[in-house]
Amino acid sequence: MSAEHGSEQMQTSGTRVVEISCEEVWREISNYLEDEISADLRTRMEEHFKGCKRCAAVLDGTRNVVRLFGDATAIELPAGFSERLRQKLR
Repeated sequence: MSAEHGSEQMQTSGTRVVEISCEEVWREISNYLEDEISADLRTRMEEHFKGCKRCAAVLDGTRNVVRLFGDATAIELPAGFSERLRQKLR
Protein backbone atom coordinates (compact mmCIF):
# COMPACT_ATOMS: atom_id res chain seq x y z
CA MET A 1 0.00 0.00 0.00
CA SER A 2 1.46 3.42 -0.88
CA ALA A 3 1.55 6.40 1.45
CA GLU A 4 -1.00 8.11 -0.77
CA HIS A 5 -3.68 5.48 -0.25
CA GLY A 6 -3.62 4.73 3.45
CA SER A 7 -1.36 3.84 6.29
CA GLU A 8 1.36 1.27 6.49
CA GLN A 9 4.41 0.74 8.61
CA MET A 10 8.01 1.16 7.54
CA GLN A 11 11.37 0.90 9.27
CA THR A 12 13.36 4.09 9.83
CA SER A 13 16.63 4.00 11.77
CA GLY A 14 15.54 0.97 13.74
CA THR A 15 12.14 2.38 14.72
CA ARG A 16 8.77 1.78 13.08
CA VAL A 17 7.05 4.77 11.53
CA VAL A 18 3.38 4.53 10.61
CA GLU A 19 2.87 6.24 7.28
CA ILE A 20 -0.03 8.60 6.75
CA SER A 21 -2.19 9.42 3.76
CA CYS A 22 -1.99 12.54 1.63
CA GLU A 23 -5.35 13.66 3.00
CA GLU A 24 -4.04 13.49 6.56
CA VAL A 25 -0.95 15.46 5.54
CA TRP A 26 -3.09 18.17 3.89
CA ARG A 27 -5.27 18.48 7.01
CA GLU A 28 -2.21 19.02 9.19
CA ILE A 29 0.04 21.05 6.88
CA SER A 30 -0.70 24.41 8.55
CA ASN A 31 -0.10 22.91 11.98
CA TYR A 32 3.15 21.39 10.64
CA LEU A 33 4.37 24.79 9.44
CA GLU A 34 3.40 26.43 12.74
CA ASP A 35 5.10 23.63 14.72
CA GLU A 36 1.83 22.76 16.46
CA ILE A 37 1.96 18.98 16.05
CA SER A 38 3.45 16.15 18.05
CA ALA A 39 6.99 14.95 17.39
CA ASP A 40 5.55 11.63 16.17
CA LEU A 41 3.27 13.30 13.63
CA ARG A 42 6.11 15.56 12.45
CA THR A 43 8.29 12.49 11.83
CA ARG A 44 5.49 10.74 9.94
CA MET A 45 4.85 13.83 7.80
CA GLU A 46 8.54 14.33 7.03
CA GLU A 47 8.82 10.70 5.91
CA HIS A 48 5.74 11.20 3.73
CA PHE A 49 7.20 14.35 2.12
CA LYS A 50 10.33 12.38 1.19
CA GLY A 51 8.31 9.87 -0.82
CA CYS A 52 5.41 11.96 -2.14
CA LYS A 53 6.23 14.65 -4.69
CA ARG A 54 2.65 15.93 -4.67
CA CYS A 55 2.59 16.59 -0.94
CA ALA A 56 6.10 18.06 -1.05
CA ALA A 57 4.83 20.50 -3.70
CA VAL A 58 1.80 21.38 -1.54
CA LEU A 59 4.17 22.01 1.39
CA ASP A 60 6.38 24.30 -0.71
CA GLY A 61 3.36 26.13 -2.10
CA THR A 62 1.85 26.62 1.35
CA ARG A 63 5.18 27.94 2.66
CA ASN A 64 5.30 30.41 -0.23
CA VAL A 65 1.76 31.63 0.47
CA VAL A 66 2.60 32.09 4.16
CA ARG A 67 5.71 34.09 3.23
CA LEU A 68 3.79 36.25 0.75
CA PHE A 69 1.08 37.12 3.24
CA GLY A 70 3.51 37.40 6.11
CA ASP A 71 5.27 40.40 4.60
CA ALA A 72 2.16 42.57 5.29
CA THR A 73 1.73 43.44 1.62
CA ALA A 74 -1.78 42.94 0.31
CA ILE A 75 -1.86 41.00 -2.92
CA GLU A 76 -5.00 40.88 -4.99
CA LEU A 77 -5.44 37.44 -6.52
CA PRO A 78 -6.84 37.07 -10.04
CA ALA A 79 -10.52 36.21 -10.43
CA GLY A 80 -11.13 32.47 -10.06
CA PHE A 81 -7.72 31.77 -8.48
CA SER A 82 -9.13 30.17 -5.33
CA GLU A 83 -11.36 27.78 -7.27
CA ARG A 84 -8.52 26.75 -9.64
CA LEU A 85 -6.27 26.10 -6.63
CA ARG A 86 -8.93 23.93 -4.99
CA GLN A 87 -9.36 21.94 -8.21
CA LYS A 88 -5.63 21.29 -8.49
CA LEU A 89 -5.40 20.17 -4.88
CA ARG A 90 -8.15 17.62 -5.43
